[in-house]
Amino acid sequence: MADEQKKTTKKADAAKASGEKAEAKKAEKKDAAKKEAKAKKAPAKKADKKPAAKKETKKADGKASKAKKEPAKKAGKAPAAKAKAKPKAPAAPPVVKASARYVRIAPRKARLIADQVRGMHIEKARALLQFSPRGAAHDIHKLINSAAANAENNHDLIGDEMRVSSITVDEGPTLRRFRPRAMGRATPINKRTSHIRVALTPVED
Repeated sequence: MADEQKKTTKKADAAKASGEKAEAKKAEKKDAAKKEAKAKKAPAKKADKKPAAKKETKKADGKASKAKKEPAKKAGKAPAAKAKAKPKAPAAPPVVKASARYVRIAPRKARLIADQVRGMHIEKARALLQFSPRGAAHDIHKLINSAAANAENNHDLIGDEMRVSSITVDEGPTLRRFRPRAMGRATPINKRTSHIRVALTPVED
């Protein structure tokens, strides 16, 4: 009986020892598998980190390029600011205008008076028109007085210190009439009209 008990205890001890060895082998295999998995993950992480580093370098390059562009823009804006700082050109003198349309006089006759008045001081022009024997002088005299009134009322200028800078006479519509003549004939009569425009500017001191 004692021998049988010893055999059974030896078998149990051997089974326990073999079980412990198997467990130890399993643990070793698990550790080895974990290490391999870590070794595989480590290169992947490194590979992931490299693009990030590249992205960071790209961002840094982008910032550097922006920093380079900004001074260039500032350098481009500086001349514009200097250009703005230049003294402005003197303002053009105000121009006062007046016009008379459908004046019942031929443009050819009105231009003879307009050519005499163009470029004259307003006082001299008035004196010339007042004593001119031509019929167009009266209408042009009234038009120049109207332009002087516009200068006083609309532009706060002195009407007597103006100059006739330009005066133009354009042809208006023609009124066609007929006159009876001998032997039952009819002769056409063209009654021409004019559009007269005057521009005054202040006299330079």
